[in-house]
Amino acid sequence: MYKKQMKFQKFICYTVLIACALVFFYSLGLLTDLYDSLYSMMPDPADPSLDRVAGARIFYDMQDFNRNFTRVSIAAILLAVFNLVMNTHTRRRYYIGNYVSIILLTAGNIAMSVWGLTNINAFKARYLSGPENGGVDFEKLRTVAERRKTYYTDSTFWFDIGKVVFGLLIILTVLMVINLIWKKIVTKKEKKLIEEGKEAA
Repeated sequence: MYKKQMKFQKFICYTVLIACALVFFYSLGLLTDLYDSLYSMMPDPADPSLDRVAGARIFYDMQDFNRNFTRVSIAAILLAVFNLVMNTHTRRRYYIGNYVSIILLTAGNIAMSVWGLTNINAFKARYLSGPENGGVDFEKLRTVAERRKTYYTDSTFWFDIGKVVFGLLIILTVLMVINLIWKKIVTKKEKKLIEEGKEAA
């Protein structure tokens, strides 16, 4: 049982780091389709109040969120690395530093996931809400894209994949907490066996 727990803790610590890196790469790709399809449809510099295609400025409005999202994902990677620096993946017994790193990483990942999904879902709803509600006018976008021979899409792939990315991160983070509980149980049993051995001697 102890060997299984040690193998699991190494696996979960590394996979959480990989999941945090995946969130970072997702932040870099989030605006890919919006850039390709909407950037050239942005407001005319001569009259910023007019969209070339209604709703195209969602690309501009997502910039601040996306920059912050990338920064937060880097912070998550650093917390996952700190978890490894504390040797949480190899320690037979956990000390204060291990508990602190696990708590920070768990709180950070959950907070990032809730914040990220809330914002991404809000932008997705706006994207699809129609030109009368600030959303993209897909009919006009298609017409203009065909005339200019530029990229057109009405896909919500980059919005939707966030649920998978953050879902995976949350599951792995929960497993890390489960590993902590398992470690405490195993450590307690080991301590009890050692004490019983001393008494028998």
